[in-house]
Amino acid sequence: FYLIQIFIKEFSNMSNGVGIQELMSAETRASQIVAEARMARGDRMKQAKADAQELVDSYRAEKQGLFNNQVLAAGGSGGSASAKLQTETNNEIQAMQALFQRNAQKAVDVLLSKCCEVSLEVPSARVQSTLKAAAK
Repeated sequence: FYLIQIFIKEFSNMSNGVGIQELMSAETRASQIVAEARMARGDRMKQAKADAQELVDSYRAEKQGLFNNQVLAAGGSGGSASAKLQTETNNEIQAMQALFQRNAQKAVDVLLSKCCEVSLEVPSARVQSTLKAAAK
């Protein structure tokens, strides 16, 4: 609304020759107002981002504290559970390696048998398409 009032004022003054100069200064002022508004918006966005990050950090710290309390209540660092898990993992790895050793030769034999099976029959569809191509 302010810009419209300035424009009307400038338009009425155009008749005395000063109007163009005043119109240019009004345009400059309007550009400054828009630039200041953009800068203010950017500042508000930065502040909102900082506030959101602070909120996320406080939430994360709260949840981490609850988790740490539950771990301590469950028996500390869980060293015995870790050792048990490591033992189970090692046992499973050894079992898988044994299965691999037992079945490796069987897998190689199956692959070789499939590679060496060559069918010398030509499918009838292939014969017909070849005949059609030769007839052209």
